[in-house]
Amino acid sequence: MRYLKLFLLLIIPVWGIAALHKPVFKQDDTVFEKLDLNYPGMEKVKILVHQQQYEQAAEALLEYYRGRTHIRHPEYNREDQAGYYGKKLPADVLEKADKGSDHRFFVHKGYGFLDYGKDINWQYWPVRDNEIRWQVNRMYWWPPMGLAYWATGNETYAKEWVFQYRDWIKKNPQGLSDENDRFAWRPLETSRRLQDQTALFNMFIGSPNFTAQFLMEFLENYHHHAQHVLHHYSEKGNHLLFEAQRMIYAGAFFPEFKKAQEWRKSGIDILNREIKKQVYADGLQYELSPNYHAGTINIFLRALRMAQLARLEKEFPESYKKTVESMIMALVNFSFPDYSYPMFSDAKLEQKSGMIKKFRSWAEAFPENPVIRYFATDGKKGTPPSYESHALKQGGFYTFRNSWKDTATVMVLKASPPAFWHSQPDNGTFDLWVKGRNFMPDAGAYVYGGDEEVMKLRNWYRQTRMHKTLTLNNADMDICDARLRIWKTSDSLDILSYTNPSYQNLDHTRTVLFIDKKYFIIFDKAEGPARGKVAVHFQLKEGKALISKKGRSAQTAYKDGNNLLIKNLNPDRTEIIREEGKVSYAYRREIKRPAFAFNQDKKDPGAVRFITVLYPFEGKKAPRVDITENENNDPEHGVIDITLNINGKIHWVKKNFN
Repeated sequence: MRYLKLFLLLIIPVWGIAALHKPVFKQDDTVFEKLDLNYPGMEKVKILVHQQQYEQAAEALLEYYRGRTHIRHPEYNREDQAGYYGKKLPADVLEKADKGSDHRFFVHKGYGFLDYGKDINWQYWPVRDNEIRWQVNRMYWWPPMGLAYWATGNETYAKEWVFQYRDWIKKNPQGLSDENDRFAWRPLETSRRLQDQTALFNMFIGSPNFTAQFLMEFLENYHHHAQHVLHHYSEKGNHLLFEAQRMIYAGAFFPEFKKAQEWRKSGIDILNREIKKQVYADGLQYELSPNYHAGTINIFLRALRMAQLARLEKEFPESYKKTVESMIMALVNFSFPDYSYPMFSDAKLEQKSGMIKKFRSWAEAFPENPVIRYFATDGKKGTPPSYESHALKQGGFYTFRNSWKDTATVMVLKASPPAFWHSQPDNGTFDLWVKGRNFMPDAGAYVYGGDEEVMKLRNWYRQTRMHKTLTLNNADMDICDARLRIWKTSDSLDILSYTNPSYQNLDHTRTVLFIDKKYFIIFDKAEGPARGKVAVHFQLKEGKALISKKGRSAQTAYKDGNNLLIKNLNPDRTEIIREEGKVSYAYRREIKRPAFAFNQDKKDPGAVRFITVLYPFEGKKAPRVDITENENNDPEHGVIDITLNINGKIHWVKKNFN
């Protein structure tokens, strides 16, 4: 008896240790009930389930998935792993993988890496910026962990990913709290996980850490995600598009689920409906944000690509693809020669390398389009558009252009219909790009949303007076709903004129002339019974600017000689005042810059008018520019009759666009 007790004392701890390392298998058919066991290749699984041998059935299901080759992923398939092994990953990818494994998560570009603790606190919220809480639930560091696993074969990455996956499920059950549901289970984030986990499935399925037990947990969680999105789609906008595209991923990548066809159909039906609703006839996406416009192009094409891999491309009509092509052409039209575009409506500064990568993927979808090929090859192949200045009239982006070359002069002006959350009260604002420099970039956004302190930071950048347009008493516009009056182009003169009911008792009419494909005259008229301080605001790129109160002008002072003059040409009393200026090219980053406004007092119901010249010049000394409005001049009705004196030389500009 004594020896038996000694034996038990020795062996029980061993059993206990083993139990700690082997998960207890869930002995039921919860997951199997969600699967179509008649799906080809799952015959063995079906037999074992009917025999209620669920553990063996799970092992058979894991074997099926590890050997599955007929389901294709757009980017990451199991046979790709061999091409990654031994490959040196980009430093930022490896950093995200390694720090992510140590629970220092890359949550957002604006904040870098945040330490979520050894015992992960998924609700960690160091700054009350909502994006931190939302984006941590997108797990941006998980795909880098998968790539690191492929490149090194190091099981530490797989083991840690499985741990974090289970930890998130345990600590973020739906219904934990209204606040946590708002962040962890918002349909946008839930759908992001649906998309990324198709890739992660292929990356880690071959790992011994990806056990049959974990497969059951993964499939249960994945099914719950898809069902949640299916019944909680966003109401409108790019969120709805993202969610629909990712539901196509879910249904196409996991056709073994009984609900797979319903998931696919829901996504396809939404995209077919929304592409008609969300894209204007001119190709602009109706949120009127260049960043989201580009992102929406990718949404539509990713959905189409996944449908093609699942042999479902016929579910999208030919008009679908033609609309996406028109969206790419719209982006071409409001882009500058360096591939950047205005930071209207929460957009951020785009890098050329990133845009060329996008154009290359778009060229694969539209190989017959010579313009897309031109931008995909940085001008080495294909051809640029045959036109220069171009109007996207439905969405309200107007581009004045004298060339598609790097030496071009390009102005992109926004005079649009009402948009949505990302849009700002900024009708009339514009960017002016000359010979490689954006002299007047839009303010950007700085931050999205959060508590009162964060919203204060966001709202500063949204102010109408932080854009190149007209204000009454420095208040934000009440309405952004521009009505086009004139858009005409010719060899020597392009004209845009529109009216926006900016304030309850004040309409703003702006008329822009692009003269000799070189410089601009802007006529602004504020008309209505309102009284107060009327101002036309301008902001310049960061750098030195010479602002003259006496000359009512401002000019840049770049040492390379590529400079710009902005001068008020009013014959009546107008003053110039300095203003605070900042620009945000990236999230939570800002730079001070010169800003100023031309001001007039509106003391009666009569109209207040401003005349401004924007004159690019070479060297340090700006030209002398004066204007005489001849008797017949009526720019807002398309009758141009002005005399310009530029450095003593007289230029008569006369044109009737009627």
